[in-house]
Amino acid sequence: MNNSNRISTKKTREKIRHKIANWLETRWATPAYAGWLLLALAIFFFGAATNTMSGWLYVISGVTIALLAIAAILPVRSLRSLQLQRLSIAPISAGDDLKIEIEIINTTAKPKTLLQLQDILPLVLGEPAIVAIEEIPANQVYRWVYYQPTERRGIYHWQEIQLRTGTPLGLFWCRRSRQVPAKAIVYPKVLPLTTCPLIDNIGDRETNQAESDRVFHNANQGITRNLRPYRYGDPIRMVHWRSSARYGELRVRELEISTSGQEVAIALDSGSPWNFDDFEQAVIAAASLYFYASRNQINVRLWTATTGLVHGNRRVLETLAATNAQEPISAELPSIPLIWLTQNPENLQNLPSGSRWIFWPNLEAKANKPGFSQNCPGIQIDPERSLQLQLQSRIK
Repeated sequence: MNNSNRISTKKTREKIRHKIANWLETRWATPAYAGWLLLALAIFFFGAATNTMSGWLYVISGVTIALLAIAAILPVRSLRSLQLQRLSIAPISAGDDLKIEIEIINTTAKPKTLLQLQDILPLVLGEPAIVAIEEIPANQVYRWVYYQPTERRGIYHWQEIQLRTGTPLGLFWCRRSRQVPAKAIVYPKVLPLTTCPLIDNIGDRETNQAESDRVFHNANQGITRNLRPYRYGDPIRMVHWRSSARYGELRVRELEISTSGQEVAIALDSGSPWNFDDFEQAVIAAASLYFYASRNQINVRLWTATTGLVHGNRRVLETLAATNAQEPISAELPSIPLIWLTQNPENLQNLPSGSRWIFWPNLEAKANKPGFSQNCPGIQIDPERSLQLQLQSRIK
């Protein structure tokens, strides 16, 4: 017990010492190790001078104290005239690196030396980023660029940047916080689907109709909408040889594509409780299905419990980056065919006609073995298999 009490007492003292040093450093300046040592020597010489009445000891003590005063004032003044601004952060996909750019502007006629910057990132993104700057010339701008790895989608906000310096003597440290707002958008991953029966066969049309539409899309005969120059990767069967001979370069036909007014909504059941990993998979699936349908000329929109129906690539990605499980429900389900992504088996029974579903089973669903609607087929996700392969598999 005695050892444990000593350890706890030691930790308490360290915390108190750290709080005092932090308070001094952020509001004024805190002595470095050399500063404490010089302060102890100044007190020692002053005490010796008092006892011996020696003038030269008073001089040494006075000069040392003056030096400490200058070393404490200059770091505070050095940080006061610096300006910070942050450049906008381009959106990225999860797994890529955020490019973060910060400009430090020296507005004085003297160079600024020996600076340390610390960008206080959200805990989800990682530890604070730190850089040491040797010098910023007079009336110049120093641009700090660093790359922050990301693992999870989301919309991240932070604003604090800490400036720290011990210039010019390194006897005192001074730290000041600046509020420079930042916003970073990390989109969910989009899987490169080559086929998706959930999308291809959705709606009231039969499978053979969808197949015939795909045949029409890939055919080399049909209504020519336009002629354009050949691009790398275009099929040779689409080359219009007469026009190519006339223009002296390869010309490719663009055919009219019939989508028969097909409309579909990718609906994410974000108003229900989810397992965290399953919800992240569902967000990835929603993004992948949306872009697959969009590439296939289908009128597709995204639905979440809070936003309702949204469309447009950027808005859809931002919506999926911001969505969370059990968010407030403020929008009703549309009556058009849906691809319903859920972990709640009770929500699978009353889907609009022609809908499909993707179900992520949880422990409760596995125990109860929920029944699925025969009118609206779908797929049940196996966490042990690749999500991309399951989205491309046939509906059973």
